[in-house]
Amino acid sequence: MSLLSRQDLHRALKQGTILPLYLLFGEESYLRDLAAHAITDASLKDSPLREFNESSFSLTTTDVQQAIAVSCQLPMMSARRVVEIRDFGRLREADEEALMRYVTRPAETSVVIFVADDLDKRRKLSKMLMDVCASVEFAPLKDEELADWAKRRLRDLKVQTDERTLHQIVALVGSDVRTLSNELEKLATAVLDTGFITMEMVDALVGRSRELSNFELTDHLVARNRKRALQTLRRLLDDGAEPVMLIGLIASNYHRLALAKELMSKGAPNNEVYRQVGIFGRREEFLATARRSDAYQLARSIERIAAADLAIKTSQATPRLQLEILICELSR
Repeated sequence: MSLLSRQDLHRALKQGTILPLYLLFGEESYLRDLAAHAITDASLKDSPLREFNESSFSLTTTDVQQAIAVSCQLPMMSARRVVEIRDFGRLREADEEALMRYVTRPAETSVVIFVADDLDKRRKLSKMLMDVCASVEFAPLKDEELADWAKRRLRDLKVQTDERTLHQIVALVGSDVRTLSNELEKLATAVLDTGFITMEMVDALVGRSRELSNFELTDHLVARNRKRALQTLRRLLDDGAEPVMLIGLIASNYHRLALAKELMSKGAPNNEVYRQVGIFGRREEFLATARRSDAYQLARSIERIAAADLAIKTSQATPRLQLEILICELSR
């Protein structure tokens, strides 16, 4: 069976198309779990005894035969029963064979949902599941996909924000949709009176999981630690950060360091530096980095970052390669 998109799955369920076998796999656990719930809800929407027709098994703690036996049982006062099976990736060969026998002739009255963080497509069981199941991969979302998802979530929460603030939330939170959902709900609760999320509110309330890594990158650049800087850059890119958005965060950090350096040279107290620069976390580390910085080098670095930003937006060269070259130049 061909691989479905998340949208394909949503449309099929909305049309009432329920299949006996599903395979949901990939690192994006929040959307994957939502999909499993959606399949279950669609399968059991007319069931008066849902709790008797819904089962979940982890094959690290449950014998595979028990999961198969429940899948073969007739539902109780319902058209279907739903069985969710996790942790099937390291089964013994004999257990794999038993599971493969079931999926070749699944019970007509059961919906079995296989769920996995990762799928070893070289294994016989994985190949068979891909062949016979309605399969959906849940890879980490890119920044633009995260922004689109966040827009829809904000509509559901009945709050609004502008594009700049929305992209800042995504840039700060990172690629984990569960964390993004939690942050949006937190912001929505904070703006019940106005219904509009401002940039100032984001600065005050949103966790900075990606920005912390980005500041770590800036710290390595200032320290001329090229190896650690490149390692951090690759981690951010592999985490799904878009190059244009990432270079914007790097530029923001350099601008803040330059402003802090100027304020400190004029004898401004620490609290005044924090206020004017907008530092809310890791304050001592930020000041330590600013003290190590050279004002002239910061200005030159900001010029180079601007040039790299333009090159990424206009060049045919790979944005990732452009960023790596920039990091090498800034850490000389």
